[in-house]
Amino acid sequence: MNVTIETAVSGVVWKITAQAGERVAAEQPVVIIECMKMEIPLLAAEAGTVRELLVAEGDLVAEGDAIAVLVTD
Repeated sequence: MNVTIETAVSGVVWKITAQAGERVAAEQPVVIIECMKMEIPLLAAEAGTVRELLVAEGDLVAEGDAIAVLVTD
């Protein structure tokens, strides 16, 4: 099943911590957003494989934007 990770805040994609094709554990950071000088990790809700990253480092994102798609176990 595909699961979309969405951002809960507006900000800048500061760092991508998982790449397409990489397996991630539940609660593992996939992307870190910088918002008001704070680093906010966006976590995988379930274990799975990153199917697609929808952002790049430096991109501006708004609340509710999709940032990655996971294929869950």
